[in-house]
Amino acid sequence: METPSEENQDQRQNKRGCFECCIKCLGGVPYASLVATILCFSGVALFCGCGHVALTGTVTILETHFSKVTTDHAMLTDVIQLMQYVIYGIASFFFLYGIILLAEGFYTTSAVKELHSEFKTTICGRCISGMFVFLTYILGVAWLGVFGFSAVPVFLFYNMWSTCNTMRSPTANFTNIDSICVDVRQYGIIPWNATPGKACGSTLDDICNTSEFYLSYHLYIVACAGAGATVIALLIYMMATTYNFAVLKFKSREDCCTKF
Repeated sequence: METPSEENQDQRQNKRGCFECCIKCLGGVPYASLVATILCFSGVALFCGCGHVALTGTVTILETHFSKVTTDHAMLTDVIQLMQYVIYGIASFFFLYGIILLAEGFYTTSAVKELHSEFKTTICGRCISGMFVFLTYILGVAWLGVFGFSAVPVFLFYNMWSTCNTMRSPTANFTNIDSICVDVRQYGIIPWNATPGKACGSTLDDICNTSEFYLSYHLYIVACAGAGATVIALLIYMMATTYNFAVLKFKSREDCCTKF
């Protein structure tokens, strides 16, 4: 029979073994990829969800106040519907791509740190890592364009909002408030023959007080912020995947040298 001191020693060894196993598992977590995945999911969700609702509100504002003839903005309506379908595709793609990158981060981190003997660097694995590096760079450049494009509606709505605030200002001195107008035709949103095409004076102020304008304006801001968060997430992905690929390639050369 074991003495109490031997039993306590075995328990301490078991606890130490469990603790070392937990530390080993935590060492294989790709924290950079994990943070990037959370940031990417949050950014894409904000961009897609807020952008979809904001586009619907924009169509309502245009149809109600700026282009009352359906044929004048038919092409714009089709483009917005197409963009909403693209948003569905973007959300689905990045949900899948984020999970794949996170799984690839677990694999490469374990292979780099040699935490598990079954995780070895192979030519196929290095090619897959290189493909993810290249694809992430391409997506990063593309999302920079998306981020810039998402700032355009924020700029347009801000112009309308600032014009309305100017009219409401107590220090403003206008002889004819109806001379203050916002003409959306000059932005190329609707054709020049659209009627009325612009809003002036009290009509413009009423538009700024509508729930559609207020909601769409702030949703565009959030969507733009979501696109910016996605760009940051892709930059983190770039750094993590590039580092892991470089280390794996270096380790493969070491393995080749040790074989001979």
